[in-house]
Order: sequence, then structure tokens, then C-alpha cells
Amino acid sequence: MRIIGGEFKGRKFYPPADNWPTRPTTDYAKEGLFNILHNSLDISELKVLDLFGGTGNHSYEFISRGCRDVTYVDRFPKAVAFAKKISRELGIEDYIRIVRADVFKFVQRDHNSYSYIFAGPPYGMPLLDTLPDRVLEGDLLAEDGLFVLEHNPKHDFQNHPAFRDMRTYGKTYFSFFRHPASEA
Repeated sequence: MRIIGGEFKGRKFYPPADNWPTRPTTDYAKEGLFNILHNSLDISELKVLDLFGGTGNHSYEFISRGCRDVTYVDRFPKAVAFAKKISRELGIEDYIRIVRADVFKFVQRDHNSYSYIFAGPPYGMPLLDTLPDRVLEGDLLAEDGLFVLEHNPKHDFQNHPAFRDMRTYGKTYFSFFRHPASEA
């Protein structure tokens, strides 16, 4: 895995693969997503929430590009330990809050408002289809915020009222949602 842009561009990190329930976003898909985000958002001004953070790949990319307020959430202890290790190695501990928690409980309890939320859950997770409603009903997304959900072709969110766009990169799909109170 590598960071594809910003201050740490080209930096590689190697998460242990044994018995990890994670599926990191491919560099190809991540590069496509960040090209879209770079052209539509001021990354340095964002307050980011990275749900199902796994290796921390998404979080590091944001910090590398100038974001200074990232919250990473994952329940898998080895993933959380790895994210803490890489954060120390990169010297970004002041910019990332690492939370070990069940994502569904976190979105019910957290009272922060985020301008960008990313969720990269396991594709086979039984509750994946409920994520947009859970995130949007929890008032986590700022009114002008963007929620991006990574999923595979087995899931379709185009009829969701907050759905705005979808981009595909091979078998990786990103569905984009806006806060229900924002303009379409």
C-alpha cells in the first residue's frame, strides 16, 4: 500500500495480512476517488470521519494532503494498533483521533459533525445497506457535507433520497451522498 498524494506521496506501508478482516481500497480506486475529491473539496478545511478504517489508508491520504482533523474508527484491535503505529511513524498523531469501536455504536453515540465521511466496510457485511441511513440519521454529516460509501456491484443505492452520484473502479464502487437538507 502507498500514499498517492501530498506530503507523504510514495510512502509505502505494509500491514500484516494474516487473519485481518480488512479489504484495503486499491491504489487505483483510491486515486480515482481522490481526484474527484481534490477537484470538489478543500481538503485542508475538512473534518473527516473514516469508518471501518482498517489499515488507516484513507486517513493517511487525507492528512498527507493537508487535512488536520481526522477521526479513524475500527473495532479490530490489530488494525487499530497498526493505525497507531503508522501514525507515530509519520508523525501525524496530532491530526488523527484513533477510536477502537463498533462503527454502528459509534455513529449512534458520536455528537460531532463531519464535512466528509468515508465508510469502507467489509463487502459481505449484513448491515452494509443500512449505512447511509444510519450515518445520515445520526446527524454526523454536516449540512454541506459529503458521505462516500465504498461497496461492490451487489449493492445499489441509486434510489436512496440522499444519493447524488456513483463512480466505479473495476469492482470497487463509490456511492456519494449529501446531507438531506442540502441542495441536490
